[in-house]
Amino acid sequence: MKSLTKAFQILAVLLSIALIYSISSQLHTLTGVLTVAFLLLLSLYFQKVESLKGYSFPIVIFGMVALGMFFPSYFQEYEGYKFSNLITPLIQLIMFGMGATLSLKDFAAVVKSPKSVGIGVIAQFSIMPLIGFVLAKLSGLEPEIAAGIILVGCSPSGTASNVMAFLAKANVALSVTLTSITTLLAPLMTPLLMKLLAGQFIEIDLVKMMWDIFKIILLPVGAGLIVHRLLGQNIKYIEKLLPLISMLGIALIILVITAAGRDSLLEIGPLLILLVMIHNVMGYGVGYWFSRLTGMNEQDSRTLAIEVGMQNAGLASGLANLLGKIATVGLAPAVFGPMQNITGSILATVWSRREPKQ
Repeated sequence: MKSLTKAFQILAVLLSIALIYSISSQLHTLTGVLTVAFLLLLSLYFQKVESLKGYSFPIVIFGMVALGMFFPSYFQEYEGYKFSNLITPLIQLIMFGMGATLSLKDFAAVVKSPKSVGIGVIAQFSIMPLIGFVLAKLSGLEPEIAAGIILVGCSPSGTASNVMAFLAKANVALSVTLTSITTLLAPLMTPLLMKLLAGQFIEIDLVKMMWDIFKIILLPVGAGLIVHRLLGQNIKYIEKLLPLISMLGIALIILVITAAGRDSLLEIGPLLILLVMIHNVMGYGVGYWFSRLTGMNEQDSRTLAIEVGMQNAGLASGLANLLGKIATVGLAPAVFGPMQNITGSILATVWSRREPKQ
């Protein structure tokens, strides 16, 4: 382990020196290659260090963002085939994986603590949509880009929240239940909220969006549930592969979206990053204090904070693509995905060092 760590450190130093040289010499292609290589190497190193393992995947995501920013033309289309067409099937694959890992016991929290589940669902479909709407109105961004902020807020929570809940010593059963229920409610709630809050920014076809989300979420999740039921105990062999497949899918989605919206990101990137960070962090804060004010204990409040703050950015990206606006509406989800992985990891690490109080 020590020799491996030493090798990583030497490679990191060499890459850093080469990167500084390429930037100072304005060798843009070399800078791109070295940046991506450095981030992927850093991710591998983090994977080998137990205390840093949770940050490995977010670093990979940043590597994909760098790849899309430096070399966009390679990830936009090939011989007339647009890579954005891969987004929907990738999301369906991720949703299938989610369904394949679910069983009735994952919904046990509904029976054990219906109040917590009810408060969680209400918080999920009120806090982030309203924060997103306010930020979009104040942003001054062009309507389609501003609508992307609202779209992220109107999406359900993502499966990454379950991992963060575990690391944060939160209520994992409640986290899985909330993710599952809000995901299943998304075909109804997301279009309705988008029509109400984003209708002034872009045209929303309510029925079409409902059908699109049904195809992206309910069909693959349903198929996954059927597979889980048919395979029974044998599903555990597939479950080992599903997290890896999901992570690869998310990484590819981020890469394609970044490449598609690269020019717009360069133009309004800093402002969009700031707005997305505010959206994300406020989701944690408001979600936590909302749950505390409603009488939930510390552990459940941590869960709710993470569920509210971490959205299914992949679904938002898929909807933006189906709207034909991946390079505008899809920008906010593209930024939100990597952002929430970093902030969620930090929050989970802080909470992991403190036992939850009642």
